[in-house]
Amino acid sequence: MSGEYDLESGPDPATFAAGVAEPDIDEETDDPVYAVGVGPGNQEYLTPRGRRAIETADVVVGFTTVVEFVEDLTDADLLTCGYKDEADALEAFGERVAAGESGTAVAMGDPNHSGYQFVGKVQDAVEHEDPEIPVRVIPGISSLQMAASRARTPMEDTEFVTLHKSGDLTADMDRLANAVRDRHLLVLPRPYDRMPGDIAQFLLENGAEPALEALVCENLTHDDERIHRFTLAELAEHAGGTGKADTPFSDLVVLAVRQPV
Repeated sequence: MSGEYDLESGPDPATFAAGVAEPDIDEETDDPVYAVGVGPGNQEYLTPRGRRAIETADVVVGFTTVVEFVEDLTDADLLTCGYKDEADALEAFGERVAAGESGTAVAMGDPNHSGYQFVGKVQDAVEHEDPEIPVRVIPGISSLQMAASRARTPMEDTEFVTLHKSGDLTADMDRLANAVRDRHLLVLPRPYDRMPGDIAQFLLENGAEPALEALVCENLTHDDERIHRFTLAELAEHAGGTGKADTPFSDLVVLAVRQPV
């Protein structure tokens, strides 16, 4: 996948990350790069294995808002970035691990729930410099799991969709429309064009019952955690806009829509 990619037309780095199963890795001799899910932000929900990968790294890469949650755990050199300079940070990361440094990339929550685009970009950057270095994903506690607990929506009875990614969301929105008739929903919104109010409005337009219970779970596990409770119709009143000022919710939210039990 090395080189430029267009998330509207492909290739999608998430597809690259999921292209083949993870190879057999001997962590004592293969010295893999780790892609660690740091959990929802509270360090009490960071797994011991993920913590060790961060603590022992020579270099850690990730979005600034993610690295800030774990920067006090390590003496590693921190390569922080936003979307605009993500490619440059990952290129530097790949060069350094290829030169022999131990590397860990960090992502919010659990990459297996939301974050495979980032995993694909990390893997591509590493393989571009040295195809022999494997990348191992270390799962984390996802905010989806926390939201399922707060909303009491068992995962086996729930449709989970992440919208927190770049590119076209049509197929993902269609899954929500089809599932809302008989399953609970857990949704990771996309800041700021597919926020909870926008999703509620879309569901209503596609036949969802206006009285369904909708919980917006904000800043889960943090000191300022809040659970906002609405009907789907009430939540839809917050639809519209594409900027931070257009929504009452932060970007650290999970939407839960409950079916009556």
